[in-house]
Amino acid sequence: MTLRTSRRPRLVGLAAMAAGAALVLSACSSSPAEEAETKPEGASTVSITDNYGTVEVPVNPETVVALDNHVFETLDSWNVELAAAPKGIMGSVWPNYVDNESVIDVGNHREPNLEVIVAAEPDVIIAGYRFSSQYEDIKAQNPDAVVLDFSPREGEDLMSELKRSTTILGQIFDHEDEATELNEKLDSTIAEAKEAYNGTDTVMGLITSGGKVEYVAANTGRSVGPVFPALGLVPAIEQEAEDTSHGDDISVEAIAAANPDWAIVLDRDASFAPEDLEPGSAPADELIAGSEALQNVTAVSKKQIVYLDANFYLTEDIQAYTGLFAQIRDAFKAA
Repeated sequence: MTLRTSRRPRLVGLAAMAAGAALVLSACSSSPAEEAETKPEGASTVSITDNYGTVEVPVNPETVVALDNHVFETLDSWNVELAAAPKGIMGSVWPNYVDNESVIDVGNHREPNLEVIVAAEPDVIIAGYRFSSQYEDIKAQNPDAVVLDFSPREGEDLMSELKRSTTILGQIFDHEDEATELNEKLDSTIAEAKEAYNGTDTVMGLITSGGKVEYVAANTGRSVGPVFPALGLVPAIEQEAEDTSHGDDISVEAIAAANPDWAIVLDRDASFAPEDLEPGSAPADELIAGSEALQNVTAVSKKQIVYLDANFYLTEDIQAYTGLFAQIRDAFKAA
């Protein structure tokens, strides 16, 4: 395993060296105000508290590697360039990164190529989430980089965690106003969805994958689970999650017996290319709304099913949840 031991050399031309010398000489007679004006942009730092502690991070770092899916949409919208990213788990959602040959591919979290991160010589690495288990290796291999992990922490309120992450990104990349807007948009959309909910209809969360329908536990289940506490939804089934990532086994008979008024569904296969799907895979609406055994379920008969965005499994960021709450708000209003 290659350890990075030095910063990459900076090639400086003779003209640039002469200009630098002139600046040094002129600085001797310049005022403090003039000195401040000539201070290079990006030289300041900001104190960030991530999942491991407090660290000083350069503002607008020159070379950035990002591994956490929660941050790609925000960084892309702010035109933040990346030196490396895990294209293997990004699908086709962020073409500015995925299709950009200058962005080195780290691969996926199961078989990552961590050496390409070292080769990129980053100033800042945004790790975490699917790459949480590689944090120590990444940190050890990149001693000159600031390695951050501010991905959502287990046991904490997800919406608060997403806002925390967005605030940190705003501080690092000098987009604090935009970060505030994203956080406020999430809060306002949640408030609107709560207002549209009648407070009594029962709701069930489901995940479909590989031709199977799985149950998503309220509060603790993947993707859909956090929607329940955020909106105060009444679960059609009261059960803790056994598999927080992929959902728990449930039969169509159990769904029919619970008879939810609403269903919120994540089609896990929707974000994958057809050639990558398991045999027997089928779209979520075919497995649920098209199921003969579920035709008498209120959510199906009244067409009260909210399907998450096709790429939600890849994104799960503040923008994705804001969009989901808007979907739910509109569905409740239309019912």
